Amino acid sequence: MLKVDHASVYFRTRDGQTVHALDRVSLDIPDNSFVVALGASGCGKSTLLNAIAGFLPLSEGAITLDGRHIAGPGADRGVVFQKDTLLPWKSVIDNVALGLKFAGLPRATRRARAEELLHLVGLKDFTNAFPYELSGGMRQRVGIARALATEPDVLLMDEPFGALDSLTREQMQELLVSIWRTTRKRIVFITHSIDEALFLGTQVVVMSPRPGRIVARFNLDFVRQLAETGDSRSVKTSPEFVSLREEIRGILHGSTELRSAAE
Repeated sequence: MLKVDHASVYFRTRDGQTVHALDRVSLDIPDNSFVVALGASGCGKSTLLNAIAGFLPLSEGAITLDGRHIAGPGADRGVVFQKDTLLPWKSVIDNVALGLKFAGLPRATRRARAEELLHLVGLKDFTNAFPYELSGGMRQRVGIARALATEPDVLLMDEPFGALDSLTREQMQELLVSIWRTTRKRIVFITHSIDEALFLGTQVVVMSPRPGRIVARFNLDFVRQLAETGDSRSVKTSPEFVSLREEIRGILHGSTELRSAAE
């Protein structure tokens, strides 16, 4: 279990003001779950992900992974950012294998693992290409493969498809569902898109404006339906999907009663 227990974060600005970014957030993330945090810009969802990644210390509360306290970054958590952050002077396969190199694994082992992951993300023909030769969606595929290379327990994704065009974004969503089904990883995904959250999440948590709180939780089956049928159109046009989309839109705009308030 990845467990976030009453996590709060305060920032001190340059002019001495205190910013309350995250307020008493609690969240249980079991194995093979796909948890999506949804909210408007500035609601603290990226702060939450950075705290889970170990990049940002909590002001209050605790985060544990399988009973181990998270106090900093670790190989048990892979991170995919909105910007691909690839090293432009390294080939695709060397970018994917970078974490394995830092871990001290032999070159042949690194290459075999990287090739396996490039096949998983549909880039087996671009092993020796360089990042500047790839499209935005392809670069994000490399980033996902690199995050998976060290076999982390959790994959953390901070709006990784936000800069992509709508068609590429849909393709990447479907690819991610396939990867999730194949690897059975725990995924924590950040987005401001309601449709993306519903399409991907086994659990969607809706966050309030700053200070970020979880104001609603939804346990969903749409992503499992897609994994079984491969028919994304029928999922996204189903009455249940459309109804939940409008309910969550109402919550985000404060026009409906909250479905499940967080303590």
